[in-house]
Amino acid sequence: MYEIVFSPTGGTKKVADLLCGGIAENCGIVDLCDRKMEQENRTFTAEDICLFAVPCFGGRVPDLAAQRIRRMKGNHAKAILVVVIGNRAYDDALIELRDLAEEAGFVPVAAVCGNAEHSIMRQFGSGRPDAQDVKELNTYASRIKELLRRESFGELQVPGNRPYKNYGGLPMKPSASSQCTKCGKCAKECPSGAIKEERPDTTDKDKCITCMRCVAVCPTGARALNKVMLGAAGMAMKKACSERKKNELYLAK
Repeated sequence: MYEIVFSPTGGTKKVADLLCGGIAENCGIVDLCDRKMEQENRTFTAEDICLFAVPCFGGRVPDLAAQRIRRMKGNHAKAILVVVIGNRAYDDALIELRDLAEEAGFVPVAAVCGNAEHSIMRQFGSGRPDAQDVKELNTYASRIKELLRRESFGELQVPGNRPYKNYGGLPMKPSASSQCTKCGKCAKECPSGAIKEERPDTTDKDKCITCMRCVAVCPTGARALNKVMLGAAGMAMKKACSERKKNELYLAK
């Protein structure tokens, strides 16, 4: 079994780890945040089980993750699809992830919507996955494990629309403050290459996808979003993100 995960701030990986741990004793990790994935063509076999886990960016699969999934060859490996939300709607992300998996030659057999803290506005989904989430995700893992014992699978139906909703990214981009020591950790770990190693105190706004990885890994807390823009965005999203969103499970027929 393989855990193929795009988790810039760690929330998506928490959900993926819970599911993988309940399905298989050992699970290989494929990190879609690693820029080496831009050149790698991973190949799987029909005997493999691949759990794809991505965060929802504006109701879509992050484009960077989608590009790296397209480079893979599934060869009929079974796929478990996981979209993680920050207590908001996932819109077309789950059906897009299913389409990506099928186009790459995987056979989707199960799908999960899980919850974690919002990567930008941590007040939404704070503390998730919490104890209730863990209990639900463990139940989902048991049901998926039972499903995988079957020899054949029908179509996996998931919510979503085609064409997918438009998402052009966010205008907010993290920047470095005077606390930046130019250690280069953010540059090394940026999934999109938006931070140059020779100038880690700058950000290429055209490449930045506001994934918040640089903010999460900065040892001095020197990277952040503009507080005024962040506050305005939080107010705009408050109504849509305040009510607790449920986890969801979908199984192939």
